[in-house]
Amino acid sequence: MVDTIKIAAVQIEPKLMQNKNNLDNIISNIKTAAAAGAQLVVFPECALTGYMFTSLDEALPYMETIPGLFTDELTKQAEDLNVYIIAGLLEKDGDKHFNTSVLIGQEGIIGKYRKIHLPFLGIDRFIDKGDQPFKVYKTAIGNIGMHICYDCNFPECARVMALLGADILVLPTNWPQGRQRIAEHVVLCRAYENKVNFVAANRIGIERNAKFIGLSRIIDTRGDIVAAALDDGEQIVYGHVSITEARQKQVIFKAGEFEINLIADRRPEFYVTITDKGRPTE
Repeated sequence: MVDTIKIAAVQIEPKLMQNKNNLDNIISNIKTAAAAGAQLVVFPECALTGYMFTSLDEALPYMETIPGLFTDELTKQAEDLNVYIIAGLLEKDGDKHFNTSVLIGQEGIIGKYRKIHLPFLGIDRFIDKGDQPFKVYKTAIGNIGMHICYDCNFPECARVMALLGADILVLPTNWPQGRQRIAEHVVLCRAYENKVNFVAANRIGIERNAKFIGLSRIIDTRGDIVAAALDDGEQIVYGHVSITEARQKQVIFKAGEFEINLIADRRPEFYVTITDKGRPTE
């Protein structure tokens, strides 16, 4: 197991309904990131397809199965360049349709995640909610967990994956205008409160009536920004993170006098039980 790994968060502008052009852009950026020494390359939500579809019927021709042509091409790049890749697409599975991210390595598809929390925006208005539990995938560069965009507003997502042993939480996202606080505060909090490394790869550009804000970033286990996109242009940001730090949950401010462990110090037996309606029980 390695200790420090180099991550690339790739901030691009997917073009709506232009899968071929988007794939070409993704491949080009994978090659650039790999040449710079990145071991994990992360792309935004719906990087293959774009996001602001106006109906399920409009989106259907641009959806792919998993495995499929997109994952086959990512596998080829992972094999040739010895990198791990995470990227977003729209998945069709029988009569179900999901906003999905895939984790690809030299061995092919390692895992996938289907977005569980769907906002009333873009394609998420028309597709199915994710139907699989959160998982953490063991790789040669650490244990990786995935969630997508709106999911990060729900702290349970990151906490579940932290409890499953995640070293790195990855968030492919499409943050639109007005969501700057998520990039500036929420994702830093998710890294800090779980003592995990965090990668958020956002898109840019204007798609139909939505402007996307970029602000991709890589965050360490202290909640500090390691690397960040400073504007909304297409770019790759690189950062080194420690796997060892993510696994050492004990934080020692002064040995024997001031120490905390945000995982071991939990007291779940005292946490309020929540009903299906989201209200505390009496």
